[in-house]
Amino acid sequence: MYAEERQQEILRRARAQGRVDVMVLAEELAVTSETIRRDLTALERAGVLRRVHGGAIPVERLGFEPALATRDAVLTAEKERIAKAALAEVPEDGAIIIDAGSTTGRLAQVLNTERELTVIVNAPPLATLLAARPNLNVIMLGGRVRSRTMATVDDWAMQALSQIYVDVAFMATNGCSVERGLTTPDPAEAAVKRAMIASARRTVLLADHTKFGDDHLARFGRLADVDLIITDTGLSAAAAAGLQHAGPEVIRA
Repeated sequence: MYAEERQQEILRRARAQGRVDVMVLAEELAVTSETIRRDLTALERAGVLRRVHGGAIPVERLGFEPALATRDAVLTAEKERIAKAALAEVPEDGAIIIDAGSTTGRLAQVLNTERELTVIVNAPPLATLLAARPNLNVIMLGGRVRSRTMATVDDWAMQALSQIYVDVAFMATNGCSVERGLTTPDPAEAAVKRAMIASARRTVLLADHTKFGDDHLARFGRLADVDLIITDTGLSAAAAAGLQHAGPEVIRA
């Protein structure tokens, strides 16, 4: 079993059981306890587990949502591949939404400066980044800014979204599963995401492989609401096929 496969199995067990123990994992996965501790450290850095004495628990059990800066620092190569693959879905002109998130933020960084686009964002850092490019017409959704995700939420953002219609919404998510669809820990942020999907002709989900098989408090969409999922090769071919069976095309970049 490769390290990434082992870590996904550890995460699956933690979510199913509520806690995992280092010594039990070492015995059942036939590796050393030091290897398991390294795996738990990697998963904690990815923001999906929290280390505790003798083992780890999933962050959703703590009601914990990793800050944007924490999420942006992990799986950087995967997120960059996803963002570059997403460029093929950006129209030459027209209007798009880029949702707040660490992977969607990578798309904003690599967005072609020669395209004439209206770009609607709900994150001040993305608005600042994109507004410096003269060919882009950047619209910043107002509202309360959540410090943990740097996303604007509540009525001002919702009202603006009810009055627009864009070509593509590039969405982020905290969790995605066939059973529960797209989920996020915060209901206010879920409401804005739901409105973004409703305001777009086409929805493209950008999510690294750790988001799949995970469910959070607030659902903002079904898989049938998504036209395309762009993820990385850490998601198995079997899991990708299961997602695709539920509706969206899946690309593993």
